[in-house]
Amino acid sequence: MSILSTTKISKSFAALEIFNDISVSVPRDARIAIVGPNGAGKTTLLRLLVGLEEPSDGSVFRTTGLNIGYLPQEAGLTGTHTLWEECLDALSEVREMESELGRLEQVMADSAGGGDALDRYGQMQEEFERRGGYVYETRIRTTLSGLGFVETDYNRPLTQLSGGQRTRMALARLLLSDPDLLVLDEPTNHLDIAAVEWLEGYLRIWDGSVIVVSHDRYFLDNVVNHIWEMAHQSLETYRGNYSAYLVHRQERWELRQKLYLSEMQRMEKELDFIKKNIAAQRVSMARGKLRRLSREVEAIELLGFDALQTNSWSEITRQVKISDHMMGVSEAERRMRALKGPKSRPPRLHLKLKTSQRSGDLVLRTRDLEIGYADEGRPLFNAPDLLLKRGECAAIIGPNGAGKTTFLKTLLQKMPPLSGDVILGASLQIGYFAQAHEDLNPERTLVEEIESAAPKMLLSEIRSYLARFSFTRDDVFKKVSTLSGGERGRLALAKLSLSDANLLLLDEPTNHLDIPSQEILQEVLASYKGTIMLVSHDRYLIDALGSHIWEIEPDALYLRVFNGTYSEYRAQKETRQAVKQESVREEYRTKKRIATRSSSAERKRRTRLKEVEGTITDLEARLGTISRALENPPPEQEQVEKLGLEYVMVQEKLESLLGEWEELHV
Repeated sequence: MSILSTTKISKSFAALEIFNDISVSVPRDARIAIVGPNGAGKTTLLRLLVGLEEPSDGSVFRTTGLNIGYLPQEAGLTGTHTLWEECLDALSEVREMESELGRLEQVMADSAGGGDALDRYGQMQEEFERRGGYVYETRIRTTLSGLGFVETDYNRPLTQLSGGQRTRMALARLLLSDPDLLVLDEPTNHLDIAAVEWLEGYLRIWDGSVIVVSHDRYFLDNVVNHIWEMAHQSLETYRGNYSAYLVHRQERWELRQKLYLSEMQRMEKELDFIKKNIAAQRVSMARGKLRRLSREVEAIELLGFDALQTNSWSEITRQVKISDHMMGVSEAERRMRALKGPKSRPPRLHLKLKTSQRSGDLVLRTRDLEIGYADEGRPLFNAPDLLLKRGECAAIIGPNGAGKTTFLKTLLQKMPPLSGDVILGASLQIGYFAQAHEDLNPERTLVEEIESAAPKMLLSEIRSYLARFSFTRDDVFKKVSTLSGGERGRLALAKLSLSDANLLLLDEPTNHLDIPSQEILQEVLASYKGTIMLVSHDRYLIDALGSHIWEIEPDALYLRVFNGTYSEYRAQKETRQAVKQESVREEYRTKKRIATRSSSAERKRRTRLKEVEGTITDLEARLGTISRALENPPPEQEQVEKLGLEYVMVQEKLESLLGEWEELHV
């Protein structure tokens, strides 16, 4: 059953059409990723789905009472609340239940009003437990810790947080609020690998639906089971995670290309027949073929060859308004030759990385290396003696602020180590891709930046070269300072490909790149003949390229070396953490058992207290009856002795129950 659906929605801003004719549905428990090049309309579609914008045409349907949690790319949390207070506010309903349970306990302490309160207490306590009421503070700590906050952050007001920290805080609040549908726009931005892996685990066991826009391909592999691809103002759906999507997408591209070639061959034969027979004996047949060819050409001009994958020609010509005008032979030929092929493949970067000379076999060696800043008084971390050989790729990972960029700058000899030595190999030509793109001059134009790297290139050659990186027309004369993050990344890659380097030091090269551009960069780096040192949070890229994993552990002030791929490193890490995770789960189960036993014991105590109070009342009444009978004793001595013995027994039982009543009333 769908909790949200759209019917032929379109969105335009003035004359600019973003997308059109999109019909999709979101089932319960769905895990959906929206992918596509920058500018395809992914964020706009999310805003339509959650109701922040209205479509230009079509309809969006949401089930009654659907609770949607939306995380924009840049969260706008404001106010003087602390992190802890924001999290508590997200759990306001659970905390209200906690207060009501406390009130009911006070009511039940008064025996006169305990009956109805006991029933309500039992019902509410069960719901409170189901919603994690007994462990909600533990859940807050787990969520904040998972997203990279430390305990000293809990009492910091929002005004003291950076933009990235506010976005992480908004994500924590959203996860704690338990909506029916999570809509996340680039949730892995501002998260290091550890935090992203925690979020993956959280979403895998979460029982709601998820729609996510993300450029993190490894994250999509681990979380989603459906892909919506946006490109060319339309949307296509695929089953499976990101890796499955790549396979199915390639199959669709190949099928469309095959259909295109087949149809063009058929139309060429039709045109040859028409040319030969339009003025001959078979003129009526030729005219009929020309009329049909005219309609097909016009339909393809309107809908494109992609429509052939799911529709027959008769269905296509019914979908669009086709005139009965029959083209002339020359016009039909001209328009047929001008038809464009399938448009499914997104625009591609034409990136090439080559080396002008071979480096020595030994590229890098370190001895007793300490990384850090002299004025801080302590190192960021110590490194074992490192060795990197020609053709290898060392992937450097670690949390934000661990010193990864500082490490690269030390290896580049742009800053000295605190102690130890960095020894670079022979015949090295180094290319450096800086995360902040500080090697780009903000006052230069794109043309001037390329001239600085290749002074012998002519202006026409520079424009042609920049077009390979999707910079066309007057874009080439923009100043670097006006470019977006993604545009700066593409310009930095354009300069890097001119360096002929045989050692690449890459600091977050996929930041701000859309998935198609990431795929191209990965292909190029995989075929690169030189040596690579890669700092990245992109685990898909790390897994594809890394032959060594160098992990900075800031708590231990140490860089740990793992010789193998990222998948092998992660498997080993998961094995080490299995015991620790089981311990955490057992602690949670223990707390839950204690809470359950406590609530069960409370119900038994209340029930027993009520029984004891009733018995005490009955015994006191019986003592009164016996006392009155003894005041006027019967004439039979045996009867008097019997009443005396009963009095003693009732008195003893009453004293015992009064003692139990005092214990139960504590």
